[in-house]
Amino acid sequence: MDTTDILIVGGGAVGCTLATGLLQSTDLTVTLVDANALQQDSLSTPGFDARVIALAKRTVNALSDMGVNLNTHMCPSTPIEHIVVSDRGFLGKTHLHAYEHQLDSFGRVVSIQALGTQLLPEPQPRFHLIDNVTVTDATQTNTSVAVTLSNGKQICTKLLVLADGGRSPVSANLGFSRTQRDYGQTAIITNIQMSQPHNNWAHERFTEHGPLALLPFATGPAGDDSGTGFSVVWTLPHDDAQQACEWEEGEFATQLQQAIGFRHGHIVKVGERYAYPLSLQQTDDCVRHRTVVVGNGAQALHPIAGQGFNLGLRDVMDLVSALKSQPDPGAFAVLNGYRQQRQADKAATIGLTDGLVTVFSNHHWPMVVGRNLGLLVMEYCDAMAGQFVRQTTGFGPATRPFQN
Repeated sequence: MDTTDILIVGGGAVGCTLATGLLQSTDLTVTLVDANALQQDSLSTPGFDARVIALAKRTVNALSDMGVNLNTHMCPSTPIEHIVVSDRGFLGKTHLHAYEHQLDSFGRVVSIQALGTQLLPEPQPRFHLIDNVTVTDATQTNTSVAVTLSNGKQICTKLLVLADGGRSPVSANLGFSRTQRDYGQTAIITNIQMSQPHNNWAHERFTEHGPLALLPFATGPAGDDSGTGFSVVWTLPHDDAQQACEWEEGEFATQLQQAIGFRHGHIVKVGERYAYPLSLQQTDDCVRHRTVVVGNGAQALHPIAGQGFNLGLRDVMDLVSALKSQPDPGAFAVLNGYRQQRQADKAATIGLTDGLVTVFSNHHWPMVVGRNLGLLVMEYCDAMAGQFVRQTTGFGPATRPFQN
């Protein structure tokens, strides 16, 4: 049976970032297992239909400290320098500018595919990559976890980390349970090209059906971008979303144009559409005996304010910090300290996103008045705007700086 200090299940952005951080900050051996093929040379520069993610400023800083370059030909990204938050059909509106908060940007928008090319660790003696396999069984003992893979291989690890978005078939056997609350909404994600440039503006617009986000994004390869591309996250009730996915491109563009307005001109191109039903999912406890769940496996949030992935990356940051100089990464005291460290940040972020969905996804008149007053106050109250910016960029009071 092979042995490793830490076995990570899931080779997505969260799993790869954890592997990179551990290899840089500890002397532990790391094995990464994924069901898909993870080959650097098969990845290429993303095109128009690439799915994207908004990285908060703290996430950008942490990735930069780990040597991840978010401004290369293979990994182009677009800074968010300005944000407007508005309530469609009402007066409430808030404009946020990064320079007013002593930031060069609120974060950056990057293709998930391109980010993956930067996160997968380079080959080295302490790192072992096993792809095209799944975990079929895991048995906890006092000093280790024995993991069986679909190819028959068995691996003994001091700490098992589930970073596969909650898809692990063995999580229940390891003692994890998960709750889910349906929001009654589906997110349609697509890229569009407008007739006028984005000028690094992002938009969070609340409509009678749910939030609608526009993120500035380089929709073509680096150097070929016109500066008119946006990634769209359009939230609709389930039935309306299904209908929207069936519209012809022209009808979809017309309906979307009505929802977003004409601040950046008219829509000239629409990319492939992806639909994701939305719910709040939480694992009851992210730590069990010699096992940890991180990222979407620990919590999956509504995309409002773009907090889910960034919260998952903060799971990774704190786990790396907790495992520094620890000869036994799966020891109870180590994992219990990590659990306690993550509680406040998780509660604050989940509370923020869930609260925003509740406040902005209905048209009850008292709620409408209250939320519009809140937006107007934040427009002119620097302290309130600053608190919102600190929380959404990852520097809220419940977080601590990432230490490399």
